[in-house]
Amino acid sequence: MASSHSSSPVPQGSSSDVFFKKEVDPTKHIRPVQSLPDVCPKEPTGDSNSLCVAPSLVTDQHRWTIYHSKVNLPAALNDPRLAKRESDFFTKTWGLDFVDTEVIPSFYLPQISKEHFTIYQQEISQREKIHERCKNICPSKDAFDRTLLHTHDKSRTDLEQVPKIFMKPDFALDDSLTFNSVLPWSHFNIAGGKGNRDAASSKLLQEKLSHYLDIVEVNIAHQISLRSEAFFHAMTSQHELQDYLKKTSQAVKMLRDKIAQIDKVMCEGSLHVLRLALTRNNCVKVYNKLKLMATVHQTQPTVQVLLSTSEFVGALDLIATTQEVLQQELQGIHSFRHLGSQLCELEKLIDKMMIAEFSTYSHSDLNRPLEDDCQILEEERLVSLVFGLLKQRKLNFLEIYSKEMIITAKNIIKQCVINKVSQIEEIDTEAVVKLADQMRMLNFPQWFDLLKEIFSKFTVFLQRIKATLNIIHSVVLSVLDKNQRTRELEEISQQKNTAKDNSLDTEVAYLIHEGMFISDAFSESELTPIAIDTASQRNASPNSEPCSSDSVSEPECTTDSSSSKEQTSSSVTPGGVDIMVNEDMKLTDLELGKLANNIQELLYSASDICHDRAVKFLMSRAKDGFLEKLNSTEFITLSRLMETFILDTEQICGRKSMSLLGALQSQANKFVNRFHEERKTKLSLLLDNERWKQADVPAEFQDLVDSISDGKIALPEKKSGATEERKPAEVLIVEGQQYAVVGTVLLLIRIILEYCQCVDNIPSVTTDMLTRLSDLLKYFNSRSCQLVLGAGALQVVGLKTITTKNLALSSRCLQLIVHYIPVIRAHFEARLQPKQYSMLRHFDHITKDYHDHIAEISAKLVAIMDGLFDKLLSKYEVKAPVPSACFRNICKQMAKMHEAIFDLLPEEQTQMLFLRINASYKLHLKKQLSHLNVINDGGPQNGLVTADVAFYTGNLQALKGLKDLDLNMAEIWEQKR
Repeated sequence: MASSHSSSPVPQGSSSDVFFKKEVDPTKHIRPVQSLPDVCPKEPTGDSNSLCVAPSLVTDQHRWTIYHSKVNLPAALNDPRLAKRESDFFTKTWGLDFVDTEVIPSFYLPQISKEHFTIYQQEISQREKIHERCKNICPSKDAFDRTLLHTHDKSRTDLEQVPKIFMKPDFALDDSLTFNSVLPWSHFNIAGGKGNRDAASSKLLQEKLSHYLDIVEVNIAHQISLRSEAFFHAMTSQHELQDYLKKTSQAVKMLRDKIAQIDKVMCEGSLHVLRLALTRNNCVKVYNKLKLMATVHQTQPTVQVLLSTSEFVGALDLIATTQEVLQQELQGIHSFRHLGSQLCELEKLIDKMMIAEFSTYSHSDLNRPLEDDCQILEEERLVSLVFGLLKQRKLNFLEIYSKEMIITAKNIIKQCVINKVSQIEEIDTEAVVKLADQMRMLNFPQWFDLLKEIFSKFTVFLQRIKATLNIIHSVVLSVLDKNQRTRELEEISQQKNTAKDNSLDTEVAYLIHEGMFISDAFSESELTPIAIDTASQRNASPNSEPCSSDSVSEPECTTDSSSSKEQTSSSVTPGGVDIMVNEDMKLTDLELGKLANNIQELLYSASDICHDRAVKFLMSRAKDGFLEKLNSTEFITLSRLMETFILDTEQICGRKSMSLLGALQSQANKFVNRFHEERKTKLSLLLDNERWKQADVPAEFQDLVDSISDGKIALPEKKSGATEERKPAEVLIVEGQQYAVVGTVLLLIRIILEYCQCVDNIPSVTTDMLTRLSDLLKYFNSRSCQLVLGAGALQVVGLKTITTKNLALSSRCLQLIVHYIPVIRAHFEARLQPKQYSMLRHFDHITKDYHDHIAEISAKLVAIMDGLFDKLLSKYEVKAPVPSACFRNICKQMAKMHEAIFDLLPEEQTQMLFLRINASYKLHLKKQLSHLNVINDGGPQNGLVTADVAFYTGNLQALKGLKDLDLNMAEIWEQKR
């Protein structure tokens, strides 16, 4: 009977096959253990290495054979090694160069001959003999296959008779369906008349089941018979294995006895000494740990004591050190499981206490009496608070100080106003309730004194703020400097440690029995010097406790982090207080630099706050137009006070605040407008009332002009005694020249000096003043032209006529103003910025306008005489008597003209004017002579004309200042043709 699964042959355990019993050499390499093969009849037993390779259906079904190969027909036909295919296919695609070439033998591969296999044949000969014997023992493959197939077919036929339900893996009779299928109830039903037939069917069922059982038993017996040899072989191998295990057990026992003796004699004592050393070290560590726990246990009471004395930095350092010890050296201690959270809560409480303390300090520092000479209040307390806030990264404490500054600035103004109002008896505080209304009841001197006091208070206030912020700034810079030095030291230390680690080579032995490193017991002595150094650094801290005097305990009592954190460096504040900087400040350089900038910005902000409060104070007083009603002296005094305060704050804070300066500029613009309108209105009134007569010059105006000549462009101080004794002069003497002027021009000069002096007193209004002064000078020029040349004075003042004297006087006044325009220009030019020099062109335009006006007046004088000549000479007749009446009238009018202008105009201008008048005279005389047909022929008419002309010439040259005047009267005769 053949089995359902074929297996590889198993060697037979016969006593004649001695080579199967050969003992394996333990020194040789043992192959991995294979699973037992299936049992096959007549198969040899023995070592698996000596088994022949016999065919097996189980193994052969997964083995590759030639039938597994698959060949593509086109691939076989398109053999690239054929030359024909190359010319058809490869040369077509890859070119004609693709041809078959011979492969040159490689120089690196040796020539193989039969001698190379001699050693292999000698080694394989023994195996070949074993293989031949196995072939003789085992049946041929064809006979074995036929037997297997026949047995397999017969077994399958028998088993097919058994129903499939018996072959199911989940077959169980306790299942009702299975039970009913195997034993139907119909075979056991005895009731009715068919009992015998049922009994027969039951018997048939029993026989059928018995038959199925026999088939199964026969197949099982057959399978067992097929594997009987394998069972015997396994039992034999088991006996051999037991013998080997017994020998091995005895050898292991002997080895253990020897090792135990060696351990007792050589190792036990030494290891005991090492264990005792480790135990001692552990005990010391436990002792130091307990001491450390006792120290940590006292942290909270110590923190309470430090907080009671406002030692916030010390308390924070102690908390930080304790937390670090809890996390590193006391981690996992059950009794301290809540201490970390308690310390965190305590640290948060300290944060709130420090912020409240800093707020209290700021209030006390800024609100103490300003008369106190002490610049800094409790400098050590301030330094401690700033260090604590920096340590906790509470960088918003400057906002608290800023808010306190604003409140204090308001209180300073309020208190000053209350003090000033209480000193004035005229103010009824009960009737006027509001403080601002009470302040508006002050007159200018009282209000000016109040403003001066406020500025003084603000100056002291800013000086105190600057001193306090300097202390805070020095603390921040010291921390920043320490961070930089610490970083440099860490880099140097890291370089040294790297070099040391590269040179250190430690060999560590592992102790199997205790599971620890033996080097731990010996490294303590090497680590002790380093530990002593770190311990000395830690004990140098004021908040650290000494751990133990035992040198062995030092390493356990210190930590690298705690010792490094407690190292400090000192610096000195501007007030002389030493600053001890710890290394545990965890602020970055960027944060510290930003904080330092914020401190400087806070100082600028303090200046801005003071200026803003001052501006509000000014605006509250200016609501009723008080500032606009100030006279020049009062406003200049106010302006100088404000400019002084602006300069003082700029020197203190290092930056100019613009709010008060802007308010001053705004008020200055309003003042300039009012100033200009007042002067322009005054000048307009003076011109409207001016009768254009020569006025006497008071001595003060002469002094004013003299001071201008000396280079002092300002109103001179009044000298009461001297001015009363001196009499007014007829003319104004300016640099040796006499100017006959009207009273309006004298006042105009004074007004011009007021403009110039205002520029000196308020430099910020220079450009506005220049524009306004230009407008004023233009107004004087245009208005005087309207009144004199335009004869407007006839209606405005009531003059009967505009005389030549009025015209000459007007011209001389304009000349005086033109004389001072360059002086005024130079004065403004010295006070303007270079980019503002273009505004000086206004003076050039004004000078041109004035010269044009003077020329028009001269032309008007000439025109007056020209009309007179035209009227008189048109009636001239050449006849006796000589001189004729016409020439007498002409000489009379010329004398009047000379008399009117000679004392007003300078001699050169008078000569030029009479030359122009004489030219007009000659033109009219020539025209009349031509009309009368009188020629220069020496006749009687010519003699009469010559006599009249001589009379005219004599009278004209007899006038004062005209003696050397070249009249050239020969031009009256026409040239002979």
